[in-house]
Amino acid sequence: QVQVVESGGGSVQAGGSLRLSCAASGIIFRINAMGWYRQAPGKQRELVATLSSGGRTNYADSVKGRFTISRDNAKNTVNLQMNSLKPEDTAVYYCNAGGLQTITGVKDYWGQGTQVTVSS
Repeated sequence: QVQVVESGGGSVQAGGSLRLSCAASGIIFRINAMGWYRQAPGKQRELVATLSSGGRTNYADSVKGRFTISRDNAKNTVNLQMNSLKPEDTAVYYCNAGGLQTITGVKDYWGQGTQVTVSS
C-alpha cells in the first residue's frame, strides 16, 4: 500500500522561510513526477512546482525565484524550499506523486496536506 506523507508546514512572518518535505512509501517501482500543489480558502488547487524523474522542473510564475523544488529519486522524496514568503502563499500544500507505478498499475497519489500560514 502506497502512502504519501508531507511534513514541515507551519506559521511564519512575511519574508521568512519554510521547508516542506514529502515521502512516498510502499512497494514503488517508479514515480514519474513529484511535486507540490496548494489550495487557499475559496480557491481551486493550483500547481506550485513539479520535478520529473529526469530533472525537469516546472514552477508557477508566482513562486519563481522564491521556491526551489528538489527530489531524491532513490528515496522517493521531494522537498520544497520556500523563501521570501508572502501572505498570499498561505494555503494547504499538497504533495503529489504522479505516475506512480506499483505492482497493480500506475496512478497519481496525494498526501493529506500541510498548512502554511504567512502573516504580514
